[in-house]
Amino acid sequence: MHAALRRAAAVGYVPSDTPEERLRKSALVLSSVLITLLSFIWVATYAALGLWQAALIPFAYQAVSVAGLAVFAKTKNFAVYRALQVAMFLALPFALQWTLGGFVESGAVALWAFVAPLGALVFYGPRQAIWWFGAFLALVVFSAVIDAQLPEPSERIAPGLVVAFFALNIIGPSVTTMALLEHFVRGRDRAHQLSEVLLLSIFPRTIAERLKVSHGVIAERSDEVSVLFADIAGFTPLAERLPPEEVVVLLDEIFSAFDQLVARHGLEKIKTIGDGYLVAAGIPTARADHAQAAARLALAMRGTLAALPAAAGLTLRVGIDSGPVVAGVIGRTKFGYDLWGDTVNTASRMESHAAPGTIQVSDRTFHRLEPSFVLEPRSEVLIKGKGEMTTYVLVAERPDSPSAGAASGPPEDGNGEARLDTLP
Repeated sequence: MHAALRRAAAVGYVPSDTPEERLRKSALVLSSVLITLLSFIWVATYAALGLWQAALIPFAYQAVSVAGLAVFAKTKNFAVYRALQVAMFLALPFALQWTLGGFVESGAVALWAFVAPLGALVFYGPRQAIWWFGAFLALVVFSAVIDAQLPEPSERIAPGLVVAFFALNIIGPSVTTMALLEHFVRGRDRAHQLSEVLLLSIFPRTIAERLKVSHGVIAERSDEVSVLFADIAGFTPLAERLPPEEVVVLLDEIFSAFDQLVARHGLEKIKTIGDGYLVAAGIPTARADHAQAAARLALAMRGTLAALPAAAGLTLRVGIDSGPVVAGVIGRTKFGYDLWGDTVNTASRMESHAAPGTIQVSDRTFHRLEPSFVLEPRSEVLIKGKGEMTTYVLVAERPDSPSAGAASGPPEDGNGEARLDTLP
């Protein structure tokens, strides 16, 4: 039954539909199917009492609804199907009530009509739903005005049966609206979770939360940050020999492995540039061991690349510098979180002047890493735009280091969440 309902809900989908459009379509189809099934109760009840005119109204809804669903499945014209269904939701319960003699005699069957404005809120949106709600109120008032002029109730409707009608006409709309809202809210929550995942794949969590509540400039400065640039040596000539699809698959496998390492070490991936990979430690969440965290990540990335069978023949070239940076969100339609400052430029120079397979760090990073790491000094290196600089090659973390092998993130609270009070 669940599989059948899922197939029915998807009959009107087209490839160009957004998730929201698919949710609206499926909600309308499922609610109409539910009302069609519930209508059997009223058709059978009125027919058993010999109230054939009353039985004809829910039967007409069933026939038109099934035919409309078949046409919708073929034409995919949601606008027509939506207008037809909401109009029947609204008009037919009132017509049935008038046929049976009024509010009391029908058991307030017009309560079913409230599904129309409520459904319009889901199927159309708030603006259009107001008009449907206004039409519902107008029909309620009209029904109250003509109630005394309606034909006398049928003798077949005993007082006890009227009470049963009231119960059914409360339960039926309640079940329908609950199912409709449950489906819509569940789908909305899934879409919200997906948007959250996408948002967090672009921005750090703290920045994403600020973007939700602020439209102003988001920028911050931190004096203690380590920036890591990584580049895959040998990738460009390899990419020229491989088909484009294989290039993308290979790069995705490598960067996905790097992403896992970044998350495990509690750092922040900023962006990828071709086959380059930019990471920051210490921003947007401050941490005292930012240089050590960046060094451990660099060693782990180098080892991971060497262990990937698909990356055979490729090596990693890494540069790290530590110091002040400015970070912020730029753009108005396509946002991006980025870093600026001399530390970023120096880290890039450390990478571009490093030998393939090595991790080159600046003098500023070196002083933050010793004596916990093994580093080998290089002779004065001529760095483009910087002149001669003293640099070091990171070899390994010392086994006797107090935090050897650590992959911890920023300070956490008791629930394992990063503490926001550490923000600079």
